[in-house]
Order: sequence, then C-alpha cells, then structure tokens
Amino acid sequence: MERTVCLPSQPDRTTTVTLVESSSAPSGVELVSSYQTTRVGDPMDLVALATQVQRGDDFTRANACNKLTVIAEQIRYLQEQARKVLEDAKRDADLHHAACNIVKKPGNMYYLYQRPSGQQYFSIISPKEWGPSCPHAFTGAFKLQHDMSWTPVEQVEKRDAEIAIMDKLLSQQTALPPHTGPNFKGLSE
Repeated sequence: MERTVCLPSQPDRTTTVTLVESSSAPSGVELVSSYQTTRVGDPMDLVALATQVQRGDDFTRANACNKLTVIAEQIRYLQEQARKVLEDAKRDADLHHAACNIVKKPGNMYYLYQRPSGQQYFSIISPKEWGPSCPHAFTGAFKLQHDMSWTPVEQVEKRDAEIAIMDKLLSQQTALPPHTGPNFKGLSE
C-alpha cells in the first residue's frame, strides 16, 4: 500500500511511502487485531516514515556522487598518464631518428646537437668535453635505457634509482614469503 506525503520541512516535494500489505489472517490464522494494524494512526507516523525514506534517498544520492567523483579523479589521472606516455613515445621516436654515425648502446649517455641547417645529431662527446670549441648548438643529453627509451639527463638519477629498486625486487623474488601481499622490506635501504 503506497501513501504520498508532503514533508513539513519541504512542502514543495512529495515522498511516496510504501507500507507493508496487511492481511487479517496470514496463513489462515489471525495473529493480531486487524483493527489495530490497519487503522489510520497518527499522521506524524507517516511523516516520520516519509522523512526516513527521503533521508535514505539523499544519502544514496550523496554516496553515488562521492563514488563518481573518485572515479572522475581517477579518469583525469589516467588521462594525464596517457598524455605523458604519448609525449615520451614521441620524444623517444624523434631521438631514435636523430642522425648518428655510431651504434647506440643501452646504458650510455648521448649528447644531442643541432646544426645551423636544423639537422639534429647525437654525439658521445659532451659540451663540457668540447669546451669553447663546441661546433654546434647543444640541445640536450639523454641516456639510452635498456628498453630503448630515452631519459633526459636531469631525470637519469631518479630513473636509475627506480630501476635499481626494481632490480632488487626481481633478484629477491625467489626469497619472498608465499603470501599474497607485496613485500617491499629492505628495498629502499
């Protein structure tokens, strides 16, 4: 049985309250007085029920909004990560296509120069080693990683530390206890 109620605090909104259907003799046995269970009681009881239903709707809406906000933040974070991956991939592709007369080997630092013609090329000689006789404009230094990605010189120390932690984790993998939780003990020492 449904009843529609206007809440005193929100007269412009109505809330529908669904009451349990009554039966004077469930399963053929009268358990309570049907007069007492079906009579129209205090109208404030119905308002209290409607208030509770409205409060439940408000909390459900608020919880859904909070969860959707967290998901939206995660989406923005993933979009930023995707943008960074695409930028790094473009930079790496451009660096792999720079002119070079030597075979590039992972783990080494290479120095990028630009000729007046606009051609960029790699050298193993740093601007410091050239001194004042550096023949072309220096545009950056990059370390070639073993996954064939390029790390700018200002990020090499951080990237090497990350790789060292991962190498340590991989080398200790056989010694990890057989539980499902990650074990990072001793990795940052």
